[in-house]
Amino acid sequence: MNELLISSEQESLFGLDEGVFDVMAESLSDCGCVILPSALPPLLLDDLFHHRLQMEADLYQQAGIGRGDDHVHNTFVRTDEICWIDGSSKPGRQWLQWCEALRKHLNKRLFLGLFSFESHFAHYAPGDYYKRHRDAFVGESNRILSVVVYLNPGWQTEDGGEWVLYQDDHDTVGVRVMPQYGSLVVFLSEQFPHEVLKANRDRHSIAGWFRLNTSNTDRVDPPL
Repeated sequence: MNELLISSEQESLFGLDEGVFDVMAESLSDCGCVILPSALPPLLLDDLFHHRLQMEADLYQQAGIGRGDDHVHNTFVRTDEICWIDGSSKPGRQWLQWCEALRKHLNKRLFLGLFSFESHFAHYAPGDYYKRHRDAFVGESNRILSVVVYLNPGWQTEDGGEWVLYQDDHDTVGVRVMPQYGSLVVFLSEQFPHEVLKANRDRHSIAGWFRLNTSNTDRVDPPL
């Protein structure tokens, strides 16, 4: 956990602005979701983008659904590929540090009890998709808050690949968000169904989830 502590020097480097965190907290309190065209410190965003460019293709794996023994690959539901962020790279570590600062701020403002964070890069090749779903697992309140950041410079309407947020199970229209460079979405994991539409070009993002500590005598969760 010490590697996630942010020094005053790093705060200056990241350009951490608690005002941005306050905007997130207020919107999450009001409606459970916030969509910002730019939230990450520019240097951090650019470092993540360039790190993604340099990543080897074989670091990615086919994404699945479910967790642990229930984890399966289901191309009917999703066809993207992912690479988990473990903090071994400098940009990845700084991303986790930024999210740790956000976790502490939201816990202080909203008393969410957010305990840990997991995150991965996601790549959608042309034609890939992720059908309508919720991020929280059925019957478990482990994922509380979802975060998505987009890494796609020059994205145009004709490129497709919109992320669609639905208010509830009866909403058939939703709100469409273009995956433009630097855009960030944060939302309550259990509350909102959402999906990723097919794109006409390679589409890159980072997805992450703040989780509760639901460990008990028989199981450690989040897993170590």
